[in-house]
Amino acid sequence: MFSFFSKKHDDSLNLSFLGVDMHSHLLPDLDDGLQNMEQTIEFAKEMQDLGYKKLICTPHILPGVHENTTEIILARLAEVRTAFKENEIYIEIDAAAEYMVGQEFHEAIKNDDTLLTFGNKHILIEMSYAAPSQNIAQVIFDLRIKGYRPIIAHPERYNYYLGNKDAYEDFIVRGCLLQINLLSLTGFYGKPVQKAAEYLVKNKMVSFIGTDMHHLGHLNMTKEFAKSKSFHKMVSELDLKNHTL
Repeated sequence: MFSFFSKKHDDSLNLSFLGVDMHSHLLPDLDDGLQNMEQTIEFAKEMQDLGYKKLICTPHILPGVHENTTEIILARLAEVRTAFKENEIYIEIDAAAEYMVGQEFHEAIKNDDTLLTFGNKHILIEMSYAAPSQNIAQVIFDLRIKGYRPIIAHPERYNYYLGNKDAYEDFIVRGCLLQINLLSLTGFYGKPVQKAAEYLVKNKMVSFIGTDMHHLGHLNMTKEFAKSKSFHKMVSELDLKNHTL
């Protein structure tokens, strides 16, 4: 199989203390992430070399854009697991979803549709970068009533919260956990996002760190940042829950 990665392993790359990456777009041809099985296999090898023991892939479910369903995602997961066995890849892989909070998602909750979760009924939710979901508070409440534990995906990237840090605390009070993107701490998404991520880390409001891996640029930057002693020091006192999944 052709590889677009360097074959030389760098022992200085080590994210093994995270153990599990619980936010990525590595299942092939489902969303704006990886587009074919060859890429998925190569990325899995690279993630394994970084020290990850398990990947929880979270394709977007976004009506009108990424029309994924529980059945579609699980079928693709089965194909990937088969490919891993055939290629002797031993990293564990599972799947959930990154749900866009909107009316369709709210209806799915109320109708008791089968939702994709991980850990102890953890469910990853996101909002538009343009504006907060109008029904976010009610969706969180209904998820909690149904026994789910919502995880807010990359809250540091929502520009409308950058000047309202009380919003982060409000999510936690409502029973949510917060997941930041590893690359947010590098300035990859801009300085304001980096400062927001650092604020969440400093105030120990972060429960999960995910890669939100979509493409080779993300992977290369993750590998570069994995060498950073400042990153390891920054997150060393957090009560991260990645390893519990």
